[in-house]
Amino acid sequence: MTATESPPDVATALARRFEAQGIAARIVQTHISWVVLAGAFAWKLKKPVSFGFLDFSSAARRREACEEEVRLNRRLAPSLYLGVVPVYGAPDGPTLEAPAPEDGEAAGLPPIDWAVKMNRLPDGALASERLAACTLEPAHLAALALRLETFHRAAPVAGPDSPYGRPEAIRDDALHALDALAALVPPADAAACARLRARLVARAAELEPRWAARRRDGRVREGHGDLHLDNVLIADAGVTAFDCIEFDASLRWIDTASDVAFLVMDLLARGRDDLAWGFLDEHLQAGGDVGALGVLRFYIVQRAIVRALVSVLRARGGTAGAAGASPTAGRYLDLAQSALQGPAPRLAITHGLPGSGKSWVARALLECTGAVRLRSDVERKRMAGLGALDDSRQAGDLYAAPVGEATYERLAGLARDALLAGWPTLVDAAFLRRAQRDRFRELAARLGVPFAIIDCDAPMAVLRERVAARRVRGDDASEADEAVLEALARTQEPIAADELGVTLALRTDRPFEASVLAARWTAMG
Repeated sequence: MTATESPPDVATALARRFEAQGIAARIVQTHISWVVLAGAFAWKLKKPVSFGFLDFSSAARRREACEEEVRLNRRLAPSLYLGVVPVYGAPDGPTLEAPAPEDGEAAGLPPIDWAVKMNRLPDGALASERLAACTLEPAHLAALALRLETFHRAAPVAGPDSPYGRPEAIRDDALHALDALAALVPPADAAACARLRARLVARAAELEPRWAARRRDGRVREGHGDLHLDNVLIADAGVTAFDCIEFDASLRWIDTASDVAFLVMDLLARGRDDLAWGFLDEHLQAGGDVGALGVLRFYIVQRAIVRALVSVLRARGGTAGAAGASPTAGRYLDLAQSALQGPAPRLAITHGLPGSGKSWVARALLECTGAVRLRSDVERKRMAGLGALDDSRQAGDLYAAPVGEATYERLAGLARDALLAGWPTLVDAAFLRRAQRDRFRELAARLGVPFAIIDCDAPMAVLRERVAARRVRGDDASEADEAVLEALARTQEPIAADELGVTLALRTDRPFEASVLAARWTAMG
């Protein structure tokens, strides 16, 4: 809120009423709402505005929007949203209590407005604030990825006759936002918007079949719609999202990949590529939606354009976002221009015994390179209908030879899909058999992409110690114990001489720089 702009009398008067009661109060505003913060609660009032994409011009419409906001946000944050409350009285003397019968003329009068009552957010609990304070951890984003996957899986699916998620609508939404941005920015940025527009039109034409297929496959659902770091809450109750889109159904009935892309984009725009790709990895492990990779980059660009536009509108309207520093419109536009075409696809497989650090190394590599990871331990369980940390014994012997062959076959299919979608791909598996490695080397050759083997090794004593510790923790998809380690060590087929030219050897019992390994990988082929 600027010094020359004040909220309407209702919000100001509500804050003053709280102050008169000895409750410190302040007002925060966005471009569509005012929030009165007082004591343990927050009261959110819709601004009486009409922007084309929303209409809060009447008290009745504002009430409907408040009720939708509570209904929708209770899906992810039920304890945060307490309900919709009426505002009584006059604009210069409002109250949250209905006038008593003895109040004469005031008694029986309808509310003058409506507000969403919420529990007040703890200070510093937003993901954007955590990021600014350097306390946003990969574990927070892992928890959010799992929460989001569970949410999307339960969300209603857009039917075949639904208007949502149609290819032409996705294209037009992106172009309309870009055109609106181009009309508000300086000439040099407007010229950049024009160049980006041509690329978006061409890419949209290529993606039409993918969008249509995802819609048929039930990937268009009633999601969140505004999943950036200012709308992620990290509190004692866990990690979740709030403040979803309530005013326009078409902005939340979207491809689930669009929700994921929003958070990836926001982390990229804030210079935390490691957290962005780590979050994407956690989401892929949780849900296995490798098909999202084909459309994800377009959605990242679209989300960056929208945030650039919001940034410009906020600057012009004198409103502010959350307390965490947000990127500028120029930063979002730069990201939009660069994100449509990511790093060239390439394929790497890991090699090593249980406990050799394959997953750890692959995770470090993807954070540096923006690669996607496919994990044998996760996909093996997914094929059996299990979660990553479920005990596989309930589904039989998942480590028998036929299951192993089926797992590598699945990994090959997923790797092919990821590479054809244009992503560098890491396959995180043991690859202790020469035939397994050859299969993926041949896949890379057929697709014309570089191939590498990342050979992870450590002394046997270290491997035994790591495997035992991992079993005690129970926090990893791998269930290999010391007996499995010993058996595999006796039967493995080491890297052959003719494989050394594509092999990056790494001793994982010694310090290593992920960025150096990433540079060596990307320099191959």
